[in-house]
Amino acid sequence: MSAPALIDVLPAHRFDEERLGAYLAGRVPGLEGGRIAVRQFQGGQSNPTFRLDTGAGQFVLRKKPPGPLLPSAHQVEREYRAISALHGSGVPVPRPILLCEDPDVIGTAFYVMEFVDGRVFERPELPDLDPAERAAIYDAMNETLAALHRVDWAAAGLEGFGKPENYLARQIDRWSRQYRASIVGEADPVMEELITWLGANIPAESRTTIAHGDFRLGNLLFAQGEPRVAAVLDWELSTLGDPLGDLAYCCLPYHLPAGLAGVKGLVGADLKTLGVPSEEEFVAAYCRRTGRQGIAGWTFYLTFALFRLAAIVQGVYARAVQGNASSANALEVGKRATLLARTAHGLAMG
Repeated sequence: MSAPALIDVLPAHRFDEERLGAYLAGRVPGLEGGRIAVRQFQGGQSNPTFRLDTGAGQFVLRKKPPGPLLPSAHQVEREYRAISALHGSGVPVPRPILLCEDPDVIGTAFYVMEFVDGRVFERPELPDLDPAERAAIYDAMNETLAALHRVDWAAAGLEGFGKPENYLARQIDRWSRQYRASIVGEADPVMEELITWLGANIPAESRTTIAHGDFRLGNLLFAQGEPRVAAVLDWELSTLGDPLGDLAYCCLPYHLPAGLAGVKGLVGADLKTLGVPSEEEFVAAYCRRTGRQGIAGWTFYLTFALFRLAAIVQGVYARAVQGNASSANALEVGKRATLLARTAHGLAMG
């Protein structure tokens, strides 16, 4: 566990800090003079994220990456709308401060939110905790996901945030197109097989909720000293849709190998000794909290989540080749698309 890592701003993501300070000075109370110090959070693969240290306190800025972007990717405007709708609900999110859609300020659209202090757990086996603490962290993650899916999205002002119908078909189409737009060299025939299989095996969707789109341990900020989620981060992929996509994505570590560099998996780990719930226990707890009797088509949702992540990772790799990635290790991350695709293929065809 650690606080989110800060580094000097990467060369590809530098912007005019004085211009940003002047822009914020007239819009953020207490920021007269516009003096800010900027550092970049390291570890994310999508929208560059920065901490702003100012005379009015600490804030976080998220912006689109520079350069050419895939269609519909890096939608910081959607992130801002999501956290604005959820702020004050039972789902912990940072307080939104402002959205700037004018690219003349720092080169791309961006938004500013409050800085929330907390801990990030990157490894699903939670190596720095004892078994009771691990169980409590997983339970808090489960409760937060269930709380998100219980939110009345229409009452929260998210009408039009996504199309409630045919979510899975539209997601398969979207990520198929994103994957194909990110191919470097030859297409992976396994990914093409998965696209066909997913399209032919879509289950009936029973509910529409707010779907985070990237709900996982590493996108949760936990309060210092207690197993409580202080903030859910990274809402770029949020929309309205089938909540089981979020649940399956959150469960992917149960299907990926433990101990493999760069892969956050639990396969091969002794979950009982660790105090980490099994996948069956985690899913059962979610079902209790959301009033479900069970889940039909679970293999489809897991396969879909792996396929989707493989498509995202392929996009990370493509941006790295272009020299435009948010994280210094993006080239290594991109190589993991093959593992994800073959894991998905094994589930689908097994």
